[in-house]
Amino acid sequence: MQTTVAPARSGKKKSPTFPLLRKPDTPTPRETRAALFGRAKRPAVPLRKIFVQKRMEEPDRTSVLAPFVTAGDLRGLRAYLMILAASANTDDNGWHTKLDSLVWARLFGTTDHATDAAARTAAWRTMERLAKKKLIHCERVPGSRKVSVVLLREDASGEDYTRPGINGNNDAYLQIPIKLWTTGTDEKLNLPGMAMMLSICAERDWRAFPAEQMPKWYGWSADTTERGLKNLTELKLIRRRERYRKTPLSPVGFTAQFEYRRSGALVLPAPRTRVKTSETDRVQ
Repeated sequence: MQTTVAPARSGKKKSPTFPLLRKPDTPTPRETRAALFGRAKRPAVPLRKIFVQKRMEEPDRTSVLAPFVTAGDLRGLRAYLMILAASANTDDNGWHTKLDSLVWARLFGTTDHATDAAARTAAWRTMERLAKKKLIHCERVPGSRKVSVVLLREDASGEDYTRPGINGNNDAYLQIPIKLWTTGTDEKLNLPGMAMMLSICAERDWRAFPAEQMPKWYGWSADTTERGLKNLTELKLIRRRERYRKTPLSPVGFTAQFEYRRSGALVLPAPRTRVKTSETDRVQ
């Protein structure tokens, strides 16, 4: 009778196999903004109106926003608004945010087509420009690659920042919806569009922006105004209506003027209201 001999077993145990884990992609600037702004858990960011335009009694109403527009500094303007949105903590050092310089770079969008070192440098230079305008104070944290940014008042006075609308602060302010950044809408705005967006958001209702008055009222040209309104209209961020005013001394007896108000992603969410439950409505 023939017997079959089983093959000898090797003394070595097979090592368990694990699936190869793929390194995740680097977060995009939009993902970085969504994660950072989501920590604050607020639907909109307050910005004092004096950043956009001085009060009516001022002979020259141009304010802090105008130099960003005339210098073509879209990156600086966007960076400032993002720092404002990111600043949710306050202590003895003021309203501040501390992040790795590469996170700041992704937040500002300087990482596109750049090395990490170049992106960090571009972000730091952007913050230095804002510091020279007395809108922020920034410093590198010793022993790390982190950068600490402290907000200053929006009027470029260099004074400490306080949050408008809270703790008895009655300064006039506008609100910018967080979804402007989290949906990527901000990436489609050009500099004229960003400037006109802030101007329209500063108004509570319909408002006309006469081209001939814009240099005196806001500090930029009629052409910049028209290009900004065109950009906002294409993105469906504003609505337009035509209003007529009686002018007896004009040839036709009236003049027409366009007025604008915010729409789309610029519309503020409705405030939450608490519904009071009466004793009879409660479930027994």
